[in-house]
Amino acid sequence: MLQKKNGRYEVYGNPITERQTRAADAWKDMLARKFNYDPNEKFNLTVEDHPYGTEIFGLKNIVRNGSGQPVDKKNGVIVSTIRMGFGHYRIAMAGVSAAKAMGFTPYWLDLLGIPGISTDVINWCNTNYSKYSRISQRYPWFDKYVWESLTTGEPSLPGLDQLFNYMTSTWPWRFLKTEVKDFKMSELFNNLYGALPSDMPILTSHMWNCMGAVAGGMTNVVDMMFDNWPMAFQLTEGAKHAVQSPSGYYGFRVMRGFDDKGKILKPTPSDALFFTGHHVDHELVENIEADCDDRMRRMKAKEPRRFLLTMGGAGAQRELFKAIVEHVIPLVKQDKITLFVNLGDHKNNWEWLQGELKEYKDLIQTHFTWEDTREFTDSIRKKPAHGLHVFLHDNTFHAVYATNYLMRVVDVMITKPSELAFYPVPKIFNARVGGHEMWGAIRGAEIGDSTVEVRTIPQTLQAIDMLTDYDDLLTMFCDCIVKNKSIGIYDGAYKSVELATGKKFKR
Repeated sequence: MLQKKNGRYEVYGNPITERQTRAADAWKDMLARKFNYDPNEKFNLTVEDHPYGTEIFGLKNIVRNGSGQPVDKKNGVIVSTIRMGFGHYRIAMAGVSAAKAMGFTPYWLDLLGIPGISTDVINWCNTNYSKYSRISQRYPWFDKYVWESLTTGEPSLPGLDQLFNYMTSTWPWRFLKTEVKDFKMSELFNNLYGALPSDMPILTSHMWNCMGAVAGGMTNVVDMMFDNWPMAFQLTEGAKHAVQSPSGYYGFRVMRGFDDKGKILKPTPSDALFFTGHHVDHELVENIEADCDDRMRRMKAKEPRRFLLTMGGAGAQRELFKAIVEHVIPLVKQDKITLFVNLGDHKNNWEWLQGELKEYKDLIQTHFTWEDTREFTDSIRKKPAHGLHVFLHDNTFHAVYATNYLMRVVDVMITKPSELAFYPVPKIFNARVGGHEMWGAIRGAEIGDSTVEVRTIPQTLQAIDMLTDYDDLLTMFCDCIVKNKSIGIYDGAYKSVELATGKKFKR
């Protein structure tokens, strides 16, 4: 829990200023007034089958004021998430998959699926984040001088310190003062989490889920931490933190750069921080050797190289997408490449893509239901695939999981270095969205399952050609993925469940 001493909030013994303390209290009070927070509000939480995840994971859904069964803590693990982009959903799915593989019943708690103040506050915050994320990709100067600074906690160029200080006075993600503001905001979710068994194991995939659980009195909270660039707002005193990389662990351990004045801080206690490895679904980790063998078999048989292109909801990288598709279409027609495009649940991107591909309608095969996506994917595990395939779903769960399901049957994935950077599939990293994502690309490139970040369209097209025309890179990436599995690099989801339950995973 957040502590206040001598009128100042502290995070692991590190105080913020009195002014920052007042600002954090004022932030919570403003949101409480704006969204009519009732400190005595009761949440009747029950359990029913998840509308999309029951078939896949045996997943149960926690709902408000439902007519389902009570939450059973005997053999259950709660996985709490929100949709802010797809990354936090994806981490939660890894936790669900690992929990199921380890014999637990996974429970899904999506804060945006529980009517009340959590939905109101998060939607309000997410609207602002999405707006600036889109702007950053449409205006390079904004991305370079504003967004990169906000998402890394460092000014982009010398001489911009005054502008940087102004910007980070309101949204300084890397600094302790923001961690405190976020925790105070998340205290508004305490009634929701207080309705759950306090000692039940819970995995969280976003700091607001984690902070809300701790504020609500839960005592067995494991935060599956995202990204590879430590920022203070991911810390929650009272939780265990599952960190995906050694460099991330060091940054969080010493609170590197977390003070807005550059002061050296007291370290995060070692019993609050754990290097677990990458958060990856059981199905993907378990089948790494078989899937890499299939990639090598297709390569030797000269089958079309299979590329998976993932597109986010903002549509901010449409220029890049258009260039990739135009470059790849002739190669698809020559049967050198098979292209899979996952549009998630963003119908507007399909409307845009149709216009761009109107001359190539005969090449396109669409997969717009989960049944079709699963059936098609299963059908090409051992058989050749040809053409251009577009995937679009009407719900977030299937939209996210479609990429995970397709990973096993593709040769290369083209993606920005978001949470997908941590997955065991050969990858081309196109340009990041926010400076924090740069460190995901560095991680992937250094463990050998990905290219470096290709920051321009020509560099992206070069990487596609290299992985199409030559076999050395694909072979190297697959070899590294298999070696990485052998030393536990992709075991983060299992280790997170272990931290929450005390039960060890046996492969």
